[in-house]
Amino acid sequence: MRKENDYQLPVVLTIAGFDPSGGAGILADIKAISAMGGFGVAAVTSLTFQNTLGVFGATHQTSETVQRQIEPLLTDFKIAAVKTGMLPTAEIIEEVALLLAAHRLAPVVVDPVVRSTSGYDLIDDRALAALVEKLFPLATVVTPNAAEAERLTGRRMSDLAAMQQAAAAIRDMGARAVLLKGGDLIGETATDLLLDDDGMRTFAAERVLSSNTHGTGCTLSAAMATLLGRGSSLTEAIVQAKRYIVEAIRSAPALGHGHGPLNHFPRGFIVDPR
Repeated sequence: MRKENDYQLPVVLTIAGFDPSGGAGILADIKAISAMGGFGVAAVTSLTFQNTLGVFGATHQTSETVQRQIEPLLTDFKIAAVKTGMLPTAEIIEEVALLLAAHRLAPVVVDPVVRSTSGYDLIDDRALAALVEKLFPLATVVTPNAAEAERLTGRRMSDLAAMQQAAAAIRDMGARAVLLKGGDLIGETATDLLLDDDGMRTFAAERVLSSNTHGTGCTLSAAMATLLGRGSSLTEAIVQAKRYIVEAIRSAPALGHGHGPLNHFPRGFIVDPR
C-alpha cells in the first residue's frame, strides 16, 4: 500500500563509478543529492580501487549489468533528473544513451569523467568518442573541468580566452550547454564558463586553498542535477551548486593522507525538500 506524504522527494538517478573511499563517484553523488533535497538512486558502472592518494585500478561492469540496474528503477520511480559520471566503455555509454532516449529522461547532467585527480585515465579514446557522439546530444548540460576539456578539444586551458574557445568547440560536438569549470586554473577566484543558447557568461566564486578537493566535480554535477530536477533554471542551479561546493571544501573534514573528501553536509547549505 502506498503511503501518502506531505511532499514528494525528487528522485535523482546517478550513473557512475564506485569509489570505496566515499569521496567521489556514486557515494559522493548520493550525499550531494540528499543535501540538495533529493532522493538518490544509482547504477554502478565500474568498481574502482582507490583512496585519497590515488586510483590503483578498476573493474568495469558490462553494458548488460548497467542496463539491469537501471531498468527496475525506471519502472518503479519517476526520475526527476539524471547525472552521469564515469562511463568507462563505449558499450556502457551506448546502453545509457539508449535508455535515456527511450524513457525521455531529462534534465540530464553529463560529467565527462575521463581522468582522476591523481592522473589515472578512466576511459579510453573509443569510449570518449562514444560519449561525445551518443551522450552529449542528450545532455541538458555537459560539465568538463580544464583537464577534461583539454582531452576533448586538444586545446590547452591556460586562461579565460582558452576556456571560451574550448567551450565553443565542445558545444559544436553536439552539447546544448557547456559549463567549463575553471577551478583547476590558477587565480584568486574559481571561475566557470557557461555557453548555451543565451551566449557565454561566467560564474566566479571564492577560491578556497585546500587539498580536500576529492570529488568536487562529481559533487557539483550531482548537486546541479538535483536542483534542475527541483525546477531551478540552469543559471540558478550553477550559482547555488557553486556556493555549496565552496562551503563543502571550506568545511572539509581533512580525512585521509591525500586529496581528502568534501563535507557534503555543510551547515546552512542543506536544502529543505518540501
